[in-house]
Amino acid sequence: MTVSEAEQPNPEPILQLGMAFWASKTFLSAVELGLFTQLAKGPLTAEELTANLALHPRSARDFFDALVSLGMLRRDSGGKYANTVSTDVFLDRDKPSYIGGLCEMLNARLYGFWGSLTEALRTGQPQNEVKTGGDLFEGIYSDPGRLRGFLKAMTGVSKGSAMAIAAKFPWSDYKSFVDIGSAEGCVPATIAREHPHLTGGGFDLAVVQPHFEAYVAANGVSDRVKFHAGDFFNDELPTADVLVFGHILHDWTLEEKKMLLAKAYRALPPGGAVIVYDAIIDDDRSQNTFGLLMSLNMLIETPGGFDYTGSDCIGWMREAGFRDMRVEHLVGPDSMVIGIR
Repeated sequence: MTVSEAEQPNPEPILQLGMAFWASKTFLSAVELGLFTQLAKGPLTAEELTANLALHPRSARDFFDALVSLGMLRRDSGGKYANTVSTDVFLDRDKPSYIGGLCEMLNARLYGFWGSLTEALRTGQPQNEVKTGGDLFEGIYSDPGRLRGFLKAMTGVSKGSAMAIAAKFPWSDYKSFVDIGSAEGCVPATIAREHPHLTGGGFDLAVVQPHFEAYVAANGVSDRVKFHAGDFFNDELPTADVLVFGHILHDWTLEEKKMLLAKAYRALPPGGAVIVYDAIIDDDRSQNTFGLLMSLNMLIETPGGFDYTGSDCIGWMREAGFRDMRVEHLVGPDSMVIGIR
């Protein structure tokens, strides 16, 4: 029996996957250097870019051309480099649509920590600041610079889902909402902008408040979106018609996930809703690669966090007392699980 062409052994996908970090680090270094912000001002030659970014000329052109090949830059017939439509919108630090904060965090922290994935798989232990006696969230929230970067990263990772939640959830049936673990306030600001009848809020540690209020003010919804200071492990949650947990549950152990959902159930009125969104893994655990890799990232970053399937979350909601649960896709790898009290 002959092997069909489609079944012929092919080393290329194996090698591409093994060397994928080359492309990733090239892109992340471009973000770190502010290359896309430079080009937002207009196209530049390789020589101009090299000088503006203080690069050594040896490999600068290879660097720029690799980004062209990766689809992150354009190069015209005269040899000038420019942003693509997407990198101009999302990677210019001077635009409110900037999502590069997440990329900056990936580059500054996670890129190095992921080098210890094998150790994490063998030990089940985090490979970040915990290895030197620190604590992920304590370290971030106690350092103003790191906190600012982390909050901007959370805004970057949440923007697409925030827009989808604002569009897909039946907000006309509700009057108020609070985003739990709100960071800068991307989700509540986005929802409030799209639905003027709503009053909203963000619940996070007190140190986040000035960042939240500045972001909400910049989005013109300060009159309807307020900050609630608290610790969701030690305090009860604010009451509202809808509570949102965005990229929150995956940080914590199974017991902690269930505890947070139980707190949400207590805080909601009858008929109120909880929205949980993460990179929800498909129930077959074979399609949402990002969600599965994010769960490995929780291994790197947390003592007991993990990502989960829609069926997993529905089961936890049911145990807390919720009814009428459903899963809806948002954007990219993210989906939301909705439960009604």
